[in-house]
Amino acid sequence: MNEALKRKLLLFRQELHQHPELSGQEKSTSKKIQAYFKSLNPTEIITHIGGEGIAIIFRGTAKGPTTLIRCELDALPIVEENNISYKSRYLGKSHACGHDGHMAIVCGVGEALSVTPPKKGRVILLFQPAEETGQGAAQVLKSLSFTPLQPDYAFALHNLPGYKKNEIILKKGAFSAASKGMEIQLKGRTSHAAFPEDGNSPAEAMSRIIMGLQKLPVTIENFSLVTVVNAVLGEIAFGTTPSEAIIRSTLRSFEDHVMDELTRKSEFLIHQIAEEYGLTITIEYKECFNATKSHPEAHDFVNSAAAQLNLEISYPSTPFRWSEDFGQFSRVTKTMLFGIGAGYDQPQLHEAVYDFPDDIIPTGVEMFTSIIRQING
Repeated sequence: MNEALKRKLLLFRQELHQHPELSGQEKSTSKKIQAYFKSLNPTEIITHIGGEGIAIIFRGTAKGPTTLIRCELDALPIVEENNISYKSRYLGKSHACGHDGHMAIVCGVGEALSVTPPKKGRVILLFQPAEETGQGAAQVLKSLSFTPLQPDYAFALHNLPGYKKNEIILKKGAFSAASKGMEIQLKGRTSHAAFPEDGNSPAEAMSRIIMGLQKLPVTIENFSLVTVVNAVLGEIAFGTTPSEAIIRSTLRSFEDHVMDELTRKSEFLIHQIAEEYGLTITIEYKECFNATKSHPEAHDFVNSAAAQLNLEISYPSTPFRWSEDFGQFSRVTKTMLFGIGAGYDQPQLHEAVYDFPDDIIPTGVEMFTSIIRQING
């Protein structure tokens, strides 16, 4: 990649960094991406896929497979604490996960395809909304605009602090975990605080549910985890016993079938305790992510690309505990999510001082371009 293009992508990444938008609100970011690609003469630009999603299509002259390269549009509700010239202009919003860098990488892929289009088939550059909430990929797949774009392969990357810069991280099978947010509402009966025996407080049941949920994983053979993240009991009223409680927890596993088992056991425990105390319950699920799995064929393309580029490759033995909604695409096509090292000294993802390292952008572009050439010529 020449220096002029490196500079162009760096400045565009910093422009995106200054103007972060939260999941489902990526209208301005989407327009910036559309404007960037107009001069690159793609075959087609499709907008409003699953919300503010955009598909940039480059078509070859011969028939062939469809390859999808995906990145994310959204930022996080985190106050940025960096002291940089391109710091977020929106208080309480920041690109603390590096999606600005991922977008810049895929824009670089578009630059390459503009100069050398695919020989066969199609390449779709998908800028997906709402990854952070786990809703975006599902919304894209449900979109009527996406139906005719059905890919044969789908690839994505994520920058990974704690690994050497430009190192490629590959994992066969599950790459990152399935997870879901569970919200439990318990309802009893209030009373005067002087006569608690006349009411039905959910306090004791709440405590037992919290302790029971966190112990459930030991009953499951494969990796699973329950983390209680929030609990609320009643209102601040010293003369009244509580009648309601809310417990919020995150369920996590490396396999979707293990998530199903963990969910069933969690619900059984909750219902059992609630019935014992005569409480009514409601359970809702939010921010649900499937496990992200690597298809063997897609894995081989990525492994070959890294080898051809003489990049260092790391093969972790266990999946990552964090979740990525790219796992939704694994249900409909051959997928591969891989990591690219962001540096040993880089702050962790979702930290207030995180800033994407621009010097890994060329490697990301080269990886995706090499994968495309293997499949589409």
